Amino acid sequence: MQVDVLEIHGLWDCGFVLDRHSTRSTLTGHDAHGHPTFDTEYTEVGRALYALKSHDDYSQVPRLAKALHTHVIPLLPTIDCVVPMAPSKKRPRQPVSYVAAYLARMLNVPAHKTFLVKAAGSDSLKNLTTREEKDAALAGRLSLAHDLDGNGPFNVLLVDDLYETGASLDAACLVLRECEKIQPIYVAALTWRRPR
Repeated sequence: MQVDVLEIHGLWDCGFVLDRHSTRSTLTGHDAHGHPTFDTEYTEVGRALYALKSHDDYSQVPRLAKALHTHVIPLLPTIDCVVPMAPSKKRPRQPVSYVAAYLARMLNVPAHKTFLVKAAGSDSLKNLTTREEKDAALAGRLSLAHDLDGNGPFNVLLVDDLYETGASLDAACLVLRECEKIQPIYVAALTWRRPR
């Protein structure tokens, strides 16, 4: 898979994203529900992520996990466990959790799929445009579901699908740092998009 790895900065110790989500996106109109429609040209990673999240194409999971393993993991110290970003949307299967679990198997470490959880809220981050709005919408919504087994300290890899402002990842890192067994925190995101 072709990538263009970028280092990202936030409340984590070190983080990287595989590639941009798209190279071009043009508004083409609105659908029957009034939602905007776009003609989008994706990167290879962006296309795989779009197929996974929008079309339930779970055959993309190994491709995305292997791309993280090949291009991001060598840039990080040893990882002790993998934590997926808490999902915002209820689904029968959570795409990021599947990618995180596949990557954890490749690393031969645990994947804590239900460790970081997000309480339901009225605001969807997709509809918010500023970092301040996103921070406010995330305030108090993330928490840890349980403690980690073992004594630690553990090098944790937090996996997310889309990096934009960094608000979700920063909020997640604040909560993860509440667990005394976690130190440090690394981030691996699949794609990034400029804030709107």
